[in-house]
Amino acid sequence: MVVNKFPSPCGRGKGRGRLSKKLTKSARELRNNATEAEKYLWYMLRLRNLGVKFRRQGVIGSYIVDFVCFEKRVIIEVDGGQHADSEDDKVREQWLKGQGFEILRFWNDDVFANREGVLQKIIKAINTPSLTLPTRGREFIRRL
Repeated sequence: MVVNKFPSPCGRGKGRGRLSKKLTKSARELRNNATEAEKYLWYMLRLRNLGVKFRRQGVIGSYIVDFVCFEKRVIIEVDGGQHADSEDDKVREQWLKGQGFEILRFWNDDVFANREGVLQKIIKAINTPSLTLPTRGREFIRRL
């Protein structure tokens, strides 16, 4: 059996779209069952009118992130104890950084107890130009 190492053209081939439909459904369920900290941060992001659009439970590749601003390439994760230095989280974070995203991680308690500090870190991240290119983005740099 010959395995093609290149992806099928958009929308063609076996199984194309199953993963994204499954992820989209999972993201929708996560939005409907958000933690109190996620609800509170979402309220703050919407209320503060930061001049950029954040999405809740955004799908990036095969991952779902709590909040993402695609324009500024910033991801915000709100964590409880379940994410404390998990090996899967390290792999996930490395892949997302390789795509050119900056990741801000806050504990649930910080969202409530240090609201202004959390918002200041978010504002700083969205106002700082990204110096990293997505891994695939290097293909598109014009050579002079």
